[in-house]
Amino acid sequence: MKKKTITIIVAAAENNAIGKNNNLIWNLPNDLKRFKELTSGHSIIMGRKTFDSFPGLLPNRRHIIISNKSNDSFQENVIVVNNIDDALKAAEDDENPFIIGGGQIYKLAMDFSNKIELTRVHEKFEADTFFPEIDETKWKLVNSEKQETDENHKYSFTYKTYIKNN
Repeated sequence: MKKKTITIIVAAAENNAIGKNNNLIWNLPNDLKRFKELTSGHSIIMGRKTFDSFPGLLPNRRHIIISNKSNDSFQENVIVVNNIDDALKAAEDDENPFIIGGGQIYKLAMDFSNKIELTRVHEKFEADTFFPEIDETKWKLVNSEKQETDENHKYSFTYKTYIKNN
């Protein structure tokens, strides 16, 4: 049987900042496009605050929300669970579910995920939500692709793919 890939996908600044007041801190259209390409057709697992920050459901993805709130406080077409284990069970038919945030969920996911798709934004930001430090003894960088600033991207950034060491 093929080993399941559980991928954390995140954009984080040099100081691991990922958000402030439940919003992204930057606008990187190419990163959003990449997020859509990678997660499309898959389950996306997130905390309630992350879900609340969306303008609506993201097309062509199964939304699994970890929350203490009851299911009726959410719109239809989402799966609400109380913990990360139940979230993974809800995604068991997906060979590559994505963990998409926020900070607390990322912290929990570091132990059982086996891939990280990190967009490292080359700047430091003030934030109230952070991505955990990547332990380079447990994770191996397998791909890195830098994008410089341009008319649509105020900050340069690098796509980095990490695989967990076995």
